[in-house]
Amino acid sequence: MPELDLLVVGGGPAGLVTALDAAQRGLRTAVIDRRQPPFDKACGEGLMPDGAAHLRRLGVELPEHRPFRGIRYLEGDLSIDGRFPGAPGLGVRRTRLHRTLVDAARAAGVDCRWGVRAEGLRAAGTDHPVVMTDRGPMGASLVVGADGLRSKMREWAGLARPFSGRRRFGVRRHYALAPWSDRVEVYWSDDAEAYVTPVADDEVGVAILWSGRKANFDTLLNAFPALAERLSGAPSTSRDRGAGPLRQRVRTPLAGHVALVGDAAGYVDAITGEGLSLALHQSAALLDAYLEGALATYPRRARRVAFLPEALTHLLLAIEARPRLRRRVLRALHRDPKLFEGFLAVHVRHRSPGSLLPTVPRMIWRLASA
Repeated sequence: MPELDLLVVGGGPAGLVTALDAAQRGLRTAVIDRRQPPFDKACGEGLMPDGAAHLRRLGVELPEHRPFRGIRYLEGDLSIDGRFPGAPGLGVRRTRLHRTLVDAARAAGVDCRWGVRAEGLRAAGTDHPVVMTDRGPMGASLVVGADGLRSKMREWAGLARPFSGRRRFGVRRHYALAPWSDRVEVYWSDDAEAYVTPVADDEVGVAILWSGRKANFDTLLNAFPALAERLSGAPSTSRDRGAGPLRQRVRTPLAGHVALVGDAAGYVDAITGEGLSLALHQSAALLDAYLEGALATYPRRARRVAFLPEALTHLLLAIEARPRLRRRVLRALHRDPKLFEGFLAVHVRHRSPGSLLPTVPRMIWRLASA
């Protein structure tokens, strides 16, 4: 019998939260990763209110964070402002988040093995999977792949699906500049979006998403003159980090007793800022299924928690790719900000999707008149 109940391959936030939650539920848990903490990554660094609440339930309190209370969309002279209906989201540097999660996992009794490289997977589709590492084989009753966008675990378990559509990429930089808003600001252009997240009292993070062409941060920033002017003269506090292609597909997030969570379990796009919150909901769904003796239900549970954010992501990508439609939607929301706040309330799981049904006629009318 394996010595471990749970072995997590990948020590980023998704893997650490899965391990932390498992240890708090009484499971013998280990995490392996070839890197040494803290990890940095290209991301927007905004944790949505439901994700922040999930961390608090696990007893994780983030130091040096900056709350944000809503989202603001900007394009040209249009500005659409939406406030979250309850608690705020949190902006936090990825490295600070990672240090905090590492400390919380260790305190809960997770065996964190840094500098251990996973090299393969044996018996992936069975009840006794074994991860081959550069320190020897490691087995567990449940092996979790949380090794990110370019997951090797997804490949070794035979769960990857090819994708041949439009390829999207992201790049991120930080500036020593006091946040000028308590919102995450999203600037739109015809082929890119820029996201400004307050991450400390004296620092903002700027992430830019785009598709197709090769580009660097400065070239992309030129598409947002108002933002470029605001950032002009502010010193950079990090080196640029890129990511992509963003779209990753899976056949299913489960093969025998090997499960995937986070970006490894499939990824659509970063356009909604929901990635980390979704990973937290996925990991909870996985552990619920495992402890109930119903591991085979995890794919269905994972689809249920991903349905809403992925539907919204596909909708925003369709709007992003059609500039005339996007401007019409933004004008409609500008004239009726309560519509935007209704969408935000559903997005952060404060209300059910059904609560939007009464607003559909109003949205159609606003679009028609925009």
